[in-house]
Amino acid sequence: MIWLARPSRFAGLSKGRARLGLLALLMLLAGTLTALAVPQPAAVSGDAADRADDQADVVLYEAIVDGVRHGGDYYQVAAERLRTGDYPMKPFVTFRLPTLAVVQAMMPAWAVIGLLYALAAGVMFAWFVRLRPAFARPPPLIVAMVLLAGGMGAFVQADLAAFHEVWAGLLIALSLALRRPGHWIAAAGIGALAMLIRETAALYVAVMFVLALAEGDRREAAGWAAGVALLAIAVVAHAHAVAQVVRPFDPASPGWAGVLGFGFFVEAMTLSTALRLAPMGLAALLMGFTLFGWAAWRDGTGIRAFATFCLYALLIALFGRVDTFYWGLMVAPAILIGLAFAPDGLKDLIAAAFPRRRKITVTRLTP
Repeated sequence: MIWLARPSRFAGLSKGRARLGLLALLMLLAGTLTALAVPQPAAVSGDAADRADDQADVVLYEAIVDGVRHGGDYYQVAAERLRTGDYPMKPFVTFRLPTLAVVQAMMPAWAVIGLLYALAAGVMFAWFVRLRPAFARPPPLIVAMVLLAGGMGAFVQADLAAFHEVWAGLLIALSLALRRPGHWIAAAGIGALAMLIRETAALYVAVMFVLALAEGDRREAAGWAAGVALLAIAVVAHAHAVAQVVRPFDPASPGWAGVLGFGFFVEAMTLSTALRLAPMGLAALLMGFTLFGWAAWRDGTGIRAFATFCLYALLIALFGRVDTFYWGLMVAPAILIGLAFAPDGLKDLIAAAFPRRRKITVTRLTP
């Protein structure tokens, strides 16, 4: 092993399967380079005076929180702010679930920021505990924690505290770190909370439900399913409440069938993490090795993380638009950790694909 405490998932593969694995890796890396051809989101000015344009959605959510804090009904306030900003108001999913806005409206601004920082610190600590047994020595563990920090830069920015994806992304990362065989209740509860903040967190919960079933743990599967049932009840009530405030001539969404492809997912993830500091070609390849690394980690968390990232990749590739690249924040916090698993995975895959012939020396003894 190079960094890991035990061999990767690719150790011991047959030569044929290992070579297919190498081919799949090359195809993955080639696919990441399609990020060079997808449209770029509009650049931000960086001027504080232009924040209303640079972070229009965040400013919208802040205005809704402020309206609720001053005694307004969430749905009336949201409808008014959406209408004023000429945002689409149909279908009902154009309204965010009220959970985050209502909770933030009950707290002073400084407490909201403190809670965000505390949640981010909790994610860092939970992953430190989860990753410590995976590595043979402290240096690679430190590297993994630096990579985790590289995925969390956007999640400790106070001016993004009203953004739903920021909270839901941190909760998904925390849930994934806490879940272990036989210890899933806290993880399922946190996953349910993530869904009540941003309903697209249901993709993560669906992965956890399916893999719990596949492993034969029906109690755990039922726990994750209970969270989905709670979300379904909340969404039905939400749709009814939205219908009471939407007018016949309010604008409708243009739809989400962007079909920008896998490259757009790669771009969204690079823009959501520290990889945005690297040239796009290099950042795209590193994202490919990140996904490969998660697939290589021989652990239940590794396969759950890999399946989650793949499902969000499918969502963003098919339904993301250039202006919704921030969907990548849902899985950004922990994704770069996969790079720490990649060296051992690559070594084991190459060793299995091209096994060395053992030299046998026969010595004849004559009396």
